[in-house]
Amino acid sequence: MLRKYKRPSRLTRIQQSFFALPTWVQIWMMFILGPVNLATLAFLKQPTGIPIAVLALSGMIFTVSIVIAAGEFSKLAAAGHVLPWTPLVLMLIFARPDGTAVYQVFLTALLAIDGISLAFDFNDLRIWLKSRA
Repeated sequence: MLRKYKRPSRLTRIQQSFFALPTWVQIWMMFILGPVNLATLAFLKQPTGIPIAVLALSGMIFTVSIVIAAGEFSKLAAAGHVLPWTPLVLMLIFARPDGTAVYQVFLTALLAIDGISLAFDFNDLRIWLKSRA
């Protein structure tokens, strides 16, 4: 008797695709990128703290939404970062808000980390778009 193939659940496929990513990407996402963007919540009362948090967290929310809809981590997930983090990085470069010394150090870290992420994200999105042409 033949067994019927049961496709893994969406959550299982997402988990498998995450663990298929290079180890350094997993570490980057879990221990650097995610925590730094979540840390924007600690600075809501600083100048421009709310818009910065909205842009930072939007990148995470959009990306998670894409991953859930696709059922996997794919190059398309980069679009979730590109849309909100591009204006965030531009704001941090050209219209950096004032604030405490700790806030300034944090904004520098946020700029560096999201800027590095965007470099990879723009390339991943380019590759995804090219694959659709």
